[in-house]
Amino acid sequence: MIKSILIVNRGEIACRIARTARRMGIVTFGIRTRKEPNAVYLSAVDKILDFPDTDGKVAEFLDIENLIALAKNNKIEAVHPGYGYLAENAHFAKRCREEGIKYIGPAPEVIQAMGDKIMAKKIAAKCKVPMLGGSLDSVKDVAEAAKLAQKVGFPVIIKAAAGGGGRGMRIVRTEAELPVMFKLATSEAQSAFGDPSVFIEKYLENPKHIEFQVVADSHGNVVHLGERECSVQRKHQKLLEEAPSPALDEKLRAKMAKAAVALAKEVQYESLGTVEFLLDKFGNFFFMEMNTRIQVEHPVTEAITGLDLVELQIRIASGEKLPVTQKEVSLNGWAIECRINAEDVQSGFAPSMGTIRRMRLPQGNNIRIDTGIMEGSEITPYFDSMVAKLIVHGKTRKEAIESTLQALRQFHVKGIKTTIPFCKAVMLNKVYRNGSFDTSFIETEMDSMVHREEKEEFIAALLATYFYTHETTPVVSSESSIDPWVLKRRIKHL
Repeated sequence: MIKSILIVNRGEIACRIARTARRMGIVTFGIRTRKEPNAVYLSAVDKILDFPDTDGKVAEFLDIENLIALAKNNKIEAVHPGYGYLAENAHFAKRCREEGIKYIGPAPEVIQAMGDKIMAKKIAAKCKVPMLGGSLDSVKDVAEAAKLAQKVGFPVIIKAAAGGGGRGMRIVRTEAELPVMFKLATSEAQSAFGDPSVFIEKYLENPKHIEFQVVADSHGNVVHLGERECSVQRKHQKLLEEAPSPALDEKLRAKMAKAAVALAKEVQYESLGTVEFLLDKFGNFFFMEMNTRIQVEHPVTEAITGLDLVELQIRIASGEKLPVTQKEVSLNGWAIECRINAEDVQSGFAPSMGTIRRMRLPQGNNIRIDTGIMEGSEITPYFDSMVAKLIVHGKTRKEAIESTLQALRQFHVKGIKTTIPFCKAVMLNKVYRNGSFDTSFIETEMDSMVHREEKEEFIAALLATYFYTHETTPVVSSESSIDPWVLKRRIKHL
């Protein structure tokens, strides 16, 4: 078993990794940076290492050589990259191997193969995983792109070969749009990934986004842990997820799972991975990509399987066999995860900077909160806007939705604006509740991006009257017209 881990990440995922590692008796190391010297995640680890002073040209959690040096100088056995930053960086995994440091994740060759979207498509084709029509190699110029587009039929989508997260991606609906979109996609791919290579696929209008969690050890065992529904998105960014998916029956689940496992076996995968698919309205599914890391939304899988996915990662990296067979994996109940981000939904999800002046978290046996902030924490432009993840488990989807809505009503953050009102609006949306939504959900099915509680305007009017007659100044929350802490005190006097 691994004895010590350097967590080369920050925020809620650093806290998450530390929690499991410490429970397993593993010594955890966290990295303190000058940008957030008092970060909450530092209190979750056993030992804190200061990132060395540098010229600042490379962000701390992207500085491969300095991170390697921290691990070596402190005789740390392994590193865990979490998600984002270096989590899918083949060069980092290779440098760890060269320096005798265990990388908690797949081999660098596998990261490279799955990170290159063109190579991943070739591997998927080899093991007969269903795919959308398009190119199996990078497209050199507009003329070649036009020939491919005419062959598969418009609309098509141009994607960065080395890409992800919606960058280097353009939808093309007519041949006249192709030259401009091709230039934009290659330029963005070069800027984001240092590689202008792109490929073309048939564009699937308004599909569902379904991903399968797979896990494989070094002894040839591969199992899947069911699927996650990830169709509630904005600009290709996931906003909330659930497991399982309301779109899948047992027959379709088995077919998609078989394809995901086949891909993992073909690439000789070891560790935790996610195979992502697009699902059309006729039940046809198509390979999109494979992520070679733990996902932000992994807690919903943990909720319905009872398995700790970080523990599985660590045990696999330690050379152990999987603790379960496929027959022993069971999916129990339903789980929903809401990403609570520091964003102003009514201003187009613009970042909301500031200090968390007060925070009240929901509590309950079926509620889990993963967070890397606390009262007094500062939300800065340096890092991701995620404040917390709210994960709620229920016996049925209906119960999970109602429990999530209740938890959101108990979740209050003062000092910044968050996506809590948006998440409430989703939970109350009829299309979401009946499970018929797809990736166009936000654009086509949401009349309002926020939800205000019943009688909120009436209570606000009563409070305004009270403040006026008593000549006092109201304390207003940045999230709504009412400060939930002041409300209870004021309402007693009405």
